[in-house]
Amino acid sequence: MSLSYIKNVSTLELDVEKCTGCSMCVTVCPHNVFEIANRKSRIVNKDLCMECGACVKNCPENALAVKSGVGCAAGILLGYIRGTEPTCGCDGDSDCC
Repeated sequence: MSLSYIKNVSTLELDVEKCTGCSMCVTVCPHNVFEIANRKSRIVNKDLCMECGACVKNCPENALAVKSGVGCAAGILLGYIRGTEPTCGCDGDSDCC
């Protein structure tokens, strides 16, 4: 069974031009969001991303970007209620989530 989160909300982005195919994203991603194809990383299913930020922190080429911590349902609901961007309440501290 494959877990998925809320559809079409993940902020995950991959700059294929910067990617060297080192496979660190594949290694650290807990939900198998990535695969290596033609010596480059590829996002297999963006909706599986829980936005933990492990891929971004471990990419030596800075080819990945994600707003870490906003993928959780609580963050999305808080943003909706407050009328703001989804947030986990960390006030910009990317290491708290």
